[in-house]
Amino acid sequence: MFGLGMQELIIILIIVMVLFGASRLPELGKGIGQAIRNFKKGMSEPEEIDVTPKKPVEPPQQGEKKE
Repeated sequence: MFGLGMQELIIILIIVMVLFGASRLPELGKGIGQAIRNFKKGMSEPEEIDVTPKKPVEPPQQGEKKE
């Protein structure tokens, strides 16, 4: 797993617990899980089709300069 052993994972877990506190860990896990789920959903869905109407192109009238 990315070259991390059990000791490194325990040290990382201890650092995370010190920074965020044990009570906030479930909230962080839930937020990360939702982010991953939304990312996967966005990658698997087909692209949306743009259905907004476009402005009609009017030909230039006589006497006006063409830009």
